[in-house]
Amino acid sequence: MTANWRTSLARLGIVWAALLALFWRDAADMASIWWNSSTFNHCLIIIPILWWLVDQRKSELAKLEPKPWALPLVWMAAASFGWLLGDAAGVALARHAGLVMMLQGSVAFLLGPAVTRGLLFPLFYMFFLVPFGEEFVPVLQTITAEMCMWLLGLTGIPAHIDGIYIATPTALFRVAEACSGVKFLVAMVALGALVSNLCFKSWPRRIAFMAACIAIPIIANGLRAFATIYIAHHGNLDFAASFDHVIFGWVFFGIVIALVMAAGWPFFDRAADAQSIHADQLAKVSGIALKPAIALGAMAAIVLLPFGWSIYIANRASPVPAKIDLPQVAGWARVEYRPLHPWKPHFAKASHTLLGRYRNAQGQEIDLYVAVYDRQSEGRELVGFGQGAAGGKSDWSWIENCEAPANARCERIGTKSQNHRDVISFYRVNGTTSGSGTAVKMATLKAKLLGGNQQAVAILVSAEQKGRENPRPAIDSFLNSIRDIDKLADRMAGLD
Repeated sequence: MTANWRTSLARLGIVWAALLALFWRDAADMASIWWNSSTFNHCLIIIPILWWLVDQRKSELAKLEPKPWALPLVWMAAASFGWLLGDAAGVALARHAGLVMMLQGSVAFLLGPAVTRGLLFPLFYMFFLVPFGEEFVPVLQTITAEMCMWLLGLTGIPAHIDGIYIATPTALFRVAEACSGVKFLVAMVALGALVSNLCFKSWPRRIAFMAACIAIPIIANGLRAFATIYIAHHGNLDFAASFDHVIFGWVFFGIVIALVMAAGWPFFDRAADAQSIHADQLAKVSGIALKPAIALGAMAAIVLLPFGWSIYIANRASPVPAKIDLPQVAGWARVEYRPLHPWKPHFAKASHTLLGRYRNAQGQEIDLYVAVYDRQSEGRELVGFGQGAAGGKSDWSWIENCEAPANARCERIGTKSQNHRDVISFYRVNGTTSGSGTAVKMATLKAKLLGGNQQAVAILVSAEQKGRENPRPAIDSFLNSIRDIDKLADRMAGLD
């Protein structure tokens, strides 16, 4: 190894250590997810795979001359700003991706265009360190449920679907988050990307193999879920549950991987001993060089400015009342909360939460839930995975969306015991009221970037379905009595 390589690698080691120290919370958060979430356990082997991919290339890379390169400053700036947006909006995915992109960018920035070209796939493969995929759980649940219904119809088993609940003469089945197949899908995509690089030269074949790695896990998961229902219908529920856990957890995944690899094997067009890169070709790649001192200074400024702004905003005062109470609503009286089935929305680590029941003279009843945050941060988001009317460890699940009033979201939720509710949700942040998660994230982002009010409020108005009675008229009547949701939310947050 030349002196230039030793110096460049030393600089890279220092920069990586500084980035991981500066953004240690995000690094620790990712590591915790890899270790504790079965969906992302496969990420634990991504690091040794990256090491192996680089080791494959080191003999050819050693023939090149590393040098600071100007163009990756753009990548570093995008990564740093993306991290800031994620931090401001409370989107962990954006922060995690921003950190990984900064690590990628520092490699390209300090080692230059030729070396970067040689490390292009390992750098790309670093994206699989980012825990992503849980965003697709609702869609995958729906696909799995619809596949089960289609297969049940083919086999003559009578069934009825209600959102993610499937009723058969044997039992009522719920396509839970764990049954969505997301952990299977994200692991297969990571494996597919690696195999596509190592075993194929042709881009059409790579694309076809990746398409198979996406489609086959989804189809296979639908078949697995159907098999569980089929066995339960013709056998017993306890055996079906144990079959589902053992077969899918220990055998099914391995069988599908083997089948995908076997199907792709005849089409592999890259020799197992083929050289990954060629130094003579990479040496022709050029770019605008920078002096090391200028390069390090520019990179430090790009990283530290957004980080410093985030700290400044986080330290601004954002008080909420020490105590809040449910409002008095004209025409409605507070009554004892006695639901047919217990219901409590999930808003993790809120500053205040309230839940109460109201009844009017016509006998209509609604439940009002309020959650107040002094500010949003990691694990304390108004809108996020597991938050809301059927979030957390609740036995309520989303069934379908329904027609919502202005600036709200309407959803129907249910339980395995066939209890149903309609829920109207309003979220208010920095003067914006909406039922859209995207709008709420954008309002949060604006408040944090520009220094607006950090307080956030969720107001959920819900009514149970009793028999065939439509719960929606009671909700609409209550909302008409409140009249101004914005003023109620601001009063709860101490802004009115």
